[in-house]
Amino acid sequence: MFKFFVVLLQAEKNKHMNILVTGGAGFIGSHTLIELYKAGHTALVVDNLYNSNREALRRVAELIGIPEVPFVQADIRDRDALEKIFVQNSKIVNGKIVNGFDACIHFAGLKAVGESVAKPLEYYENNMNGSFVLLDVMRWHGCKNIIFSSSATVYGDPAVIPITEDCPKGQCTNPYGQTKSMLEQVMTDLQKADPEWNVVLLRYFNPIGAHASGRIGENPNGIPNNLMPYITQVAVGKRERLGVFGNDYPTPDGTGVRDYIHVVAALQAIERNAGLAIYNIGTGQGYSVLDVVKTFIRVNGVDIPYQIMPRRAGDIATCYCDPAKAAKELGWKAQFGLEEMCRDAWNWQKNNPNGY
Repeated sequence: MFKFFVVLLQAEKNKHMNILVTGGAGFIGSHTLIELYKAGHTALVVDNLYNSNREALRRVAELIGIPEVPFVQADIRDRDALEKIFVQNSKIVNGKIVNGFDACIHFAGLKAVGESVAKPLEYYENNMNGSFVLLDVMRWHGCKNIIFSSSATVYGDPAVIPITEDCPKGQCTNPYGQTKSMLEQVMTDLQKADPEWNVVLLRYFNPIGAHASGRIGENPNGIPNNLMPYITQVAVGKRERLGVFGNDYPTPDGTGVRDYIHVVAALQAIERNAGLAIYNIGTGQGYSVLDVVKTFIRVNGVDIPYQIMPRRAGDIATCYCDPAKAAKELGWKAQFGLEEMCRDAWNWQKNNPNGY
């Protein structure tokens, strides 16, 4: 049950930035690129295409009106590949060779809760090692601004609802959440040890939806692990029915409640000396699995057969946020509701029944 909302960074208003975007061919990354270029920035995408498609980048270029989005197919665990990228994108300032990236937006990583329970070693190795290599290469090349795509899963089974940024991080209920929580701590410690670092931790609450054009959207390889792409694949006839994991949670209809956000991008300000900043990115409104299913049926006029199944390992009952801090400090507020999310997700899937 994931929703997509994209948050970007901008060091100084109206200043052009060249951004390294890891995982930029993925769902959030591709939408982020559109907003970066619309804001006058440029980007270089590094993606191993494990769960993404280069066609997404071609369509991004089409939507923003450029020949192509700069792209390197590489795994961020490959230090030599990252070193080469930084060296090739360096620039000369006052006769000296300096780092050519103003910041990094770090999306790369495995991201399915259920899969992480079944494949914990793969998740720890990929997500942790990849980030360690990335941070170390950034450090040695003098690039010390990073926005990390974290997750609401770091709160575990939250102590309070709605969740604020002051809510203590709980015991994560799955390996995916553990990797996000541990990497947040790594980056926090890094910034504390070296105040030159600016670290923004964005805790996403279940992104869903697609670009309004229907040209880019969520396109998982194999069987979807997240709610909305599974719904849309049922709607388009690729899947027989949706499995609803558990109807005995302590929620109004017994199914899990989440805070879904639309794939829309808001440029977030990161000051020169922002230090460490943490933001919840969500609507502040919780919807159950059946709320999403019924809204999708009503908005799009498409039936979604579903079957109640046992609870899924790693899931919790309720998770939605208080987004007040992002609104106050970043001027960001969710612009779309569940109806728009369902409409745009279906617009993407029906026009791309087999994905990219």
